[in-house]
Amino acid sequence: MKPLLGGLFSPRGRIDRNRYGVLGAVLVLVKYNLDRWIAVTHGRVWTPLSYWIPNERFSVLTLPRAEWPFYGALALIALPFIWVGLALTVRRLRDAGLPLWLIVLFFPPVVNVLFFLVLSVLPSRAADGGEAEAEEASKTGDDAPLGSAGAPLPSLEADPGGTGRRSSFLAALMPDSTFGSALLSVALTLLLCLFPTLLGVSVLQNYGWGLFIGVPFVLGLVSAVLHGSRTRRTFGQCVGVAMAAMGLGCVVLLAVAVEGVICLMMAAPVVITLGLIGAGLGYLIQDRFHPPDRGGSTASRLYVSLFVALPLFLSLEALSPHAPHLLAVRTGVVVDAPPERVWPHVIAFSELPAPRDWVFRTGIAYPQRARIDGRGVGAVRHCVFSTGPFVEPITVWDTNRRLAFNVVAQPPAMRELSPYGAIHPPHLDNFLRSERGQFLLTPLPGGRTRLEGTTWYRHRIWPERYWRLWSDAIIHRIHRRVLDHVRTLSEE
Repeated sequence: MKPLLGGLFSPRGRIDRNRYGVLGAVLVLVKYNLDRWIAVTHGRVWTPLSYWIPNERFSVLTLPRAEWPFYGALALIALPFIWVGLALTVRRLRDAGLPLWLIVLFFPPVVNVLFFLVLSVLPSRAADGGEAEAEEASKTGDDAPLGSAGAPLPSLEADPGGTGRRSSFLAALMPDSTFGSALLSVALTLLLCLFPTLLGVSVLQNYGWGLFIGVPFVLGLVSAVLHGSRTRRTFGQCVGVAMAAMGLGCVVLLAVAVEGVICLMMAAPVVITLGLIGAGLGYLIQDRFHPPDRGGSTASRLYVSLFVALPLFLSLEALSPHAPHLLAVRTGVVVDAPPERVWPHVIAFSELPAPRDWVFRTGIAYPQRARIDGRGVGAVRHCVFSTGPFVEPITVWDTNRRLAFNVVAQPPAMRELSPYGAIHPPHLDNFLRSERGQFLLTPLPGGRTRLEGTTWYRHRIWPERYWRLWSDAIIHRIHRRVLDHVRTLSEE
């Protein structure tokens, strides 16, 4: 066997799961500590989540000069590690008999961590009796998946009766029928995924990357691998069992009143996408590890590894410090009236009509009226929503020009739809938090006014870029409802 660091930068040949796992773990630790050192020298804090929570203030194309030294140093340090990681992963894919295009899973956040774990568990294809592959590996001098004595790596299962094939608990457990196998696969997958889901939502109260990226990916992956542990399944069968597991998982969350319909619908696009990616990988794995004893052995290793890894990942994520970014949403309208006629309806406005927007009929909170106690800086504005009032002390009172305020209290963002009526999942308590807002009035020619409303807020649901699509769209609708009402009152 070659030394541990032999051929580290070369994508040629193969590497077995043991060396791949050890090298990968060491490289991750070295890279993380180098990044921490760079962050400390620049007065920054660096945690594992810093790799997945980008800076929302600017992109690569708009990077300020002051940020060039820090991000430039991180990029220079990252380049050799990326190359080595790609080279090792290509060799591991080749050794496991998986298509090399799966290298794309090296990049997506969280998925890449789980993909690394999967490749660290999968056995080498030559270890299942593939003499042709072993012979080819010996001819090319590649890293063969052999033990220290040059023999194929042994399976973890026993070989009762000396049949030459090792039995597998899962291979024996799974029914022969397609329906029975699918049913048991879904049940075992839900047993694996529901515990970390309940742990993240109810105990850790962390709506993070592990919950919305890791759990759906594992759900699709494991259900497909389990379904194919006894008999090789088609791609459609693997996708079907993954979709069934996702659907039944949502039903269970509704049944135990952990989540409501609206939250599940919002999460559905990312959950389904990650579940299908996991199912695709599961199809490729189960398609390459047969006869049944090999498929069952592979499924057993994956199941046990992910059963331990997923709750651990969610727990570490919840314990890692990560402050959400301050986000801004701006919406504007043109009012056919001068600023002095618009201003009185900005600081307070009468009862709004019932909403016509379908979004607000689902339970999302919407504004109903606003009143103000006092005048000038220090006055307190109360904007009443369908779920309760926002309390907004005035910080800027520039008559006919600008009204700005902080938000010191706010109601829940929605009323969740549930078969049990009113439920109160943790994400309703300050996971979407408004911090301040303002109305800006700009005079226009012809006695008109541009009225712009802005809300600054934070939310503690990840990945931030995905959930911001929902929160920004909802806040725009809230702005539009208020601004249209103010325009109607002013133009009358």
